[in-house]
Amino acid sequence: MSDSKKTKPEVDAPVGPAPEELQIVDIEVGDGPEAQASSVVDVHYLGVSYDSGEEFDSSWSRGESINFPLRNLIAGWQEGIPGMRVGGRRQLTVPPQLAYGPAGGGHPLSGQTLIFVIDLLGVQ
Repeated sequence: MSDSKKTKPEVDAPVGPAPEELQIVDIEVGDGPEAQASSVVDVHYLGVSYDSGEEFDSSWSRGESINFPLRNLIAGWQEGIPGMRVGGRRQLTVPPQLAYGPAGGGHPLSGQTLIFVIDLLGVQ
């Protein structure tokens, strides 16, 4: 994979129990501006359920990135994206308490540990 920015990432099925804490892994470190907690971020992302390995959401599938104030996103993103640099690709493994809450919380993803692969395209 010579240029990861142009291709949708793939996530290998995780092995073992889901982590209870946020896990942050830089797949590729960017060299652009750094995201801050107060940033508006432009990202491409893939979301996969830890348990099933099934994709539940992807900006790649819609063919366009998303642009959001970081503070409006789930806690796992609010904690896991600051410090990331534009041009980077980062994998976040987000436990339920930093995603959509415990099982029965009313969201389809409540109670699930989620894996996101995020490409940071821009910050403002």
